[in-house]
Amino acid sequence: MTQLKRTKLIHHQQAKGNVLLIYTGGTFGMMRNTVGSLVPFDFSNMVDHLPTIKNLSLNIDVIEFEKPIDSANINPEHWQLMAALIESNYQDFDGFVILHGTDTMAFSASALSFMLEGLSKPVILTGAQLPISEPRSDARENLITAIEIAAAKENGKPIVPEVAIFFDYELLRGNRSKKVESMQFDAFDSGNYPALAKAGVKIDFNRSAILSVNTEKSLSVRKKFDSSIALIKLYPGISNAYLHAVIRTEGLKALIIETYGSGNAPTDTYLLTILAEAVKKGIIVLNISQCQGGRVTQGKYETSKTLDEIGVIGGLDLTTEAAVTKLMFLLGNFPQEVVRTKVIENFAGELTI
Repeated sequence: MTQLKRTKLIHHQQAKGNVLLIYTGGTFGMMRNTVGSLVPFDFSNMVDHLPTIKNLSLNIDVIEFEKPIDSANINPEHWQLMAALIESNYQDFDGFVILHGTDTMAFSASALSFMLEGLSKPVILTGAQLPISEPRSDARENLITAIEIAAAKENGKPIVPEVAIFFDYELLRGNRSKKVESMQFDAFDSGNYPALAKAGVKIDFNRSAILSVNTEKSLSVRKKFDSSIALIKLYPGISNAYLHAVIRTEGLKALIIETYGSGNAPTDTYLLTILAEAVKKGIIVLNISQCQGGRVTQGKYETSKTLDEIGVIGGLDLTTEAAVTKLMFLLGNFPQEVVRTKVIENFAGELTI
């Protein structure tokens, strides 16, 4: 069981708002010890490393995972814990910032967007490519701006009432985002959707792109996931034995296939036969594109027409991260026959219908 540590980081007599910072792990919270090794950062010393955080005039509490999680080890149990922390603290804070490793940040952001039904406050995920202790670290700017966005209001209402990722001066919808860079600071992109905000001298919000929500609706959190899914990325020469092994996995409930371009797949008889077999067995087969931009349009070309005919579902412009987490979420909360229709319903801005 994940142990938690809570700290009242900053308290102002006349604060402009209250933000809860949840530290799960990742590069952001590492610093070098006396022998040069990277060790977890003690957030009680945050103000020493980032004194300008006091100038935000916000009350900031921190909840830390006592044993930080490398984001490569993130799983649905961690999503459940993050959602539970937001739910239990929802009434006391204006917004939430989750510090998270970059490798699976887009998966976590997507999962949370589906779990937090009725969300009307900002949940901003951020992190860093370099630890906060490094002189050239991007951690300071990412954190300060993410906190500002989490607390930002207009006419008493949150400006960004959704799950988003802030990284390298851009705010992106969480369930539209992908990690696209491992060596540069611009680690994330949302190819099919514009940025929600850009941070320069001031934060310029793209209000037309931000979700419009009913702020009177109460938060409802669904925490169940079913990971009985598989993911196949098509490539020239893909072996029949591999397809056979994946599709006939015991207990498989859903299969995502990453196809070419606008949803095209080889017209190889074996591939089509085994996909048709999967559909007949009740397995949900979802077609998404390998491209960062664009969308699946099944039937546009001959190479995707047959997929449509055998019952493969066109995934429109879902990202891989959104497709994976959405199927796991839906299978955990709805009967399998209902999931077939709900997977291409727009839940939290993840789809362009």
